[in-house]
Amino acid sequence: MSDRAVLVLRLAAPLQSWGGPSRYNRRDTRAQPTKSGILGLLSAAQGRPRETDLTDLLGLRLGVRVDQPGTLLRDYHTVSDHRGLLLPAARVDAKGVQKKNSAGKYTGVTWRYYLQDAVFTAVLHGPAPLLEDLDHALRQPVFPLSLGRRSCPPTGPISLGLRPDTDLQTALSDEPWQASEHHRTRHRGPTVTLEATVEDPTGDLRISDVPDTYDLKAGTVFRERTVRHLWVTLPTGHPQDRRADNAAHSADPGHDPFALLGW
Repeated sequence: MSDRAVLVLRLAAPLQSWGGPSRYNRRDTRAQPTKSGILGLLSAAQGRPRETDLTDLLGLRLGVRVDQPGTLLRDYHTVSDHRGLLLPAARVDAKGVQKKNSAGKYTGVTWRYYLQDAVFTAVLHGPAPLLEDLDHALRQPVFPLSLGRRSCPPTGPISLGLRPDTDLQTALSDEPWQASEHHRTRHRGPTVTLEATVEDPTGDLRISDVPDTYDLKAGTVFRERTVRHLWVTLPTGHPQDRRADNAAHSADPGHDPFALLGW
């Protein structure tokens, strides 16, 4: 038996937000969970302080399958101090105290983006002992867990367990479709084709979402990783229906060039 394994996660919630390196007043979300967001989730489950070294987690390879893409939500809101005081800056000094804004600011305006009603299957490949520890931590987390942002708690258990002696692509192809019941009713054919990405040094797409630290004093610097896209076809559990099957085939996202952009 190999000393490597794959840990399978189900990421579902009313709201998720996977912002990556977006900063300042506009906080974007990507169409799929980021490596930074998932490693942050694992770190919180283990109770790691923000300044803890992440070297052991950075070596894990990530694959993500879009079981239910959800829709984009923009949240506009303002922030002010109820005492009428100037707002502090988001940055902190060496003592961890928030710095003052260079210009007087009483109200802050932000735009934050979320994925609503989305479901993803994420798989992590790496050393089996490390993944066993992470599996245990996700079932008994030290800190509250969230999907990209603190305001996005997960729905249901996150860990679906370990799969020994397999790789990312096989794990994504073997795991049953995790979409919600109401989303399943939209697909009446016997199979569904889902978009997925896997971390692969030979891939043709570079994503900047690998963090060096979560330390607020030092600030996070993101480096790139290489991924490749693939399509995974899974059974829906619905009986064969020729008319529905034809309709599903005509809407096959493999023929939609905009599907990879999350449109």
